[in-house]
Formats: sequence, structure tokens, C-alpha cells
Amino acid sequence: MVMTVELSLYPFRENYRELIKDFIRKLAEYDGLRVVPGPTSTVMIGEQARAMEVLGELIQWSYAEHGKQVLVAKFIPDFDPGSSELA
Repeated sequence: MVMTVELSLYPFRENYRELIKDFIRKLAEYDGLRVVPGPTSTVMIGEQARAMEVLGELIQWSYAEHGKQVLVAKFIPDFDPGSSELA
């Protein structure tokens, strides 16, 4: 099943823009996902199992690399924004 996840990251650091860019760059390195950065959030699209696996790894990496932060995620199962309707 395809899963679309909208992510918004809020680091507790002054250089938050660079930390967000690092997060997006790291996310884009993973195979099997489409990553669409936007002005207020980043959208990740892929198979549900892969999306959840990547998200778990990315959260661990980001907390270890950048410290405290808030990550807001919205999960939309069976939705691909490339199609015109919900499945």
C-alpha cells in the first residue's frame, strides 16, 4: 500500500534552517521513496513498510545528530498525490 507522509521539523536550535535542510537531504538519500520539499513541510511517498522503516531510521539519526526537536507527521494511507483521488 502506498503511504504519503507530510513532515514538518522544528529543531530547538538557532540554526534551524540548516538542520531542516540536513533532514531533507538525508531523507532524499533513501531509495524507494519520492521526496517533495515544500515551503512549510516535506512530503514523502512510498510503500508503507518502507516509509515507516525510513522514518524510524531518520528520527534516530536526526536526534543523535541535531538534538532536541519536534517532528510533526501526517500519515495518509492509500494516497498518492500524483493521482487525482483517494484510493
